[in-house]
Amino acid sequence: QVQLVESGGGLVQAGGSLRLSCAASGRTFSSYAMGWFRQASGKEREFVAAISWSGMKINYADSVKGRFTISRDNAKNTVLLQMNSLKPEDAAVYYCAASYSGRAYAVRDQYEYDSWGQGTQVTVSS
Repeated sequence: QVQLVESGGGLVQAGGSLRLSCAASGRTFSSYAMGWFRQASGKEREFVAAISWSGMKINYADSVKGRFTISRDNAKNTVLLQMNSLKPEDAAVYYCAASYSGRAYAVRDQYEYDSWGQGTQVTVSS
């Protein structure tokens, strides 16, 4: 497994931007698909974005498509989530996750992920 640490969360006004970062350590980062998920208070955890090990396959939730961008740098063992045009409904704890079984795909299913970070809080004020 890989160990994952998220950073970059915080408080932002609606319409603003944040960039989340996830640093990985442990086994070979480039062998994993990476995903971002989020969980708002009182709600289930939901898929946000995912990227395959090569970066060639990317998926987004419909709710963030066109506003969020996922990317990865295998040389730096890092995956990023650039979030623009933030809305109050984007407020949540954001989790980074790694999937070995789904490494060739940009998997949406959280049960395909076997390593998780501790999460970073994103708050969006209206």
